[in-house]
Amino acid sequence: MRKKTDLELKNCLTDVTGIKVGHCHNSRAQTGCTVILPEKGAVASVDIRGFSPGTRETALLDPLKSVQKIHAILLTGGSAFGLDAAAGVVQFLEENDIGYDTGLARIPLVPAAVIYDLATGSSTIRPDKKMGYTACQNARETDVSQGKIGVGCGATVGKITGMENSMPGGVGQASLQLDGGCIVSALVVVNALGDVFDAQNNAIIAGARNKSTGEFINTMAYLQANASKLKAMWAGNTTLAVVATNAKLTKVQAAKVAQMAHDGFARAINPVHTTFDGDTIFAMSCGDLDVDDMVIGAAAAEVVEQSILNGVRAANSPES
Repeated sequence: MRKKTDLELKNCLTDVTGIKVGHCHNSRAQTGCTVILPEKGAVASVDIRGFSPGTRETALLDPLKSVQKIHAILLTGGSAFGLDAAAGVVQFLEENDIGYDTGLARIPLVPAAVIYDLATGSSTIRPDKKMGYTACQNARETDVSQGKIGVGCGATVGKITGMENSMPGGVGQASLQLDGGCIVSALVVVNALGDVFDAQNNAIIAGARNKSTGEFINTMAYLQANASKLKAMWAGNTTLAVVATNAKLTKVQAAKVAQMAHDGFARAINPVHTTFDGDTIFAMSCGDLDVDDMVIGAAAAEVVEQSILNGVRAANSPES
């Protein structure tokens, strides 16, 4: 298998050879889903930090569980309703004879996680089986999509003072190459309660705005100044990520990479991992390079941070 060089990197999840990414969304309803298909399956695990997650089949990613490989990961809008889209992914994989062989059937293993996007567009139109299937049909090894596409179609950030003062979130991707040809990539959908912060420039680039002035409120400053008055519930959040590498990882090592990757959330979103976010990161191993999992985890945090910035910038660009 030919290794990709720095010049060939597309700065996206599909820089890891053998991964396809597909999207499907309803622009009018502002919701959608994104599927990640590892060609030969993937060793994977997950780390869930948010207090309000919506997930499917994440228990099998526990290192203590016997299943060693999964066949797809689905990120979807529609809150818990959107988990229906996983059935379409399962159907697509079964039709292509992909799954865990039980002797009587090959059972596709498709962990999934949701964002809450019901407050944008339509709350009654959600990703379903057909949309999940179509996302699989759209999956390509050349995907470089960013912004308001797939699961990011209705994503928003900065909701501390209500949806009316929020800004678009979206899908972001990034990758980097380590010594020896090891690639670490990420795909993120940014749908956070907090603001998105560019640490390099020491600036908020997306978040809650003052309706009168258009300036950023600064969510953390607002929380501190109004701590005794804030009793409202800020629903409608959750940031999700998939990290992939062509390094060889066990499920235990993948769990550690997913854990370390959350540092990327903390560097770019403030506040993060709140009571009203379901922040979840999946980590996938799709190769056989021998690289220490600590190195992979540190790199994962970097690409997750950059994916968040890329996604928000794309979603708020004039062309979006």
